[in-house]
Amino acid sequence: MTDDIRDIVLGVVAAGLSATLGWLARTYLWRRGLRRKQAFFGLPGHSECLLVVNREAGGDGAVHRYDVFALLELSALIKDCGAHAEIVQHDTARRGFGERTEFCVGGPGSNRRMAAHLSSLLPGIRMSTEPEPKAERGALRIGTEYYRVEPGVTEYVLLARLTAGEEARPVFLFCGQRAITNQAASRYLARHHEKLARKHGDKSFCLLLKVVNSQAYGPDVVELVAEVTRTALAPVPEPEPSAS
Repeated sequence: MTDDIRDIVLGVVAAGLSATLGWLARTYLWRRGLRRKQAFFGLPGHSECLLVVNREAGGDGAVHRYDVFALLELSALIKDCGAHAEIVQHDTARRGFGERTEFCVGGPGSNRRMAAHLSSLLPGIRMSTEPEPKAERGALRIGTEYYRVEPGVTEYVLLARLTAGEEARPVFLFCGQRAITNQAASRYLARHHEKLARKHGDKSFCLLLKVVNSQAYGPDVVELVAEVTRTALAPVPEPEPSAS
């Protein structure tokens, strides 16, 4: 074998080894990222989860189109984890939580399941569901702070990951003042789940997000207002009776 042929053979072998090692490294990183993603969402391969949807007011059982978009965002995440989803209406989801991962979309005014979750899991949060006064409709109360909605200008949504125990699967809440904010929260989760997983691990958290100028930017411009986990998990103090 001449020196030239030997150099060619060694070059081919080296290129093959390099390609193989690169493929193994990429596969390892991809699998590690997938395991972290599955752990954060509580969605091991081939597992089942629930997508709980509300009903549009006056829509005769219809789901608001922005909530449909939110479901599409979440469905992509679920598919990436190798899991499967069952879509159920809020008033037919009569089951406990923790056995399967749940994604619950919509405010308490149109989603009974969300109302139950807020009451039992996030007692420090209230959302006004009364039609009057109009200025208070959809207003969020977190502890002693109020966040009122300005439709199309400034709107708020809660994004929460909650667990009831170490072995329980998480419940994800997307509780917005308007349907477009539910889509904004689902898109925020899709974009930032790796950062959230690094920060919170498998612990519960609750974030308050602000959707800015949705009439111009849709659900894309979202700001993190605050992490409100501690306040949300503590019951709201009842107002003291006024002195007569």
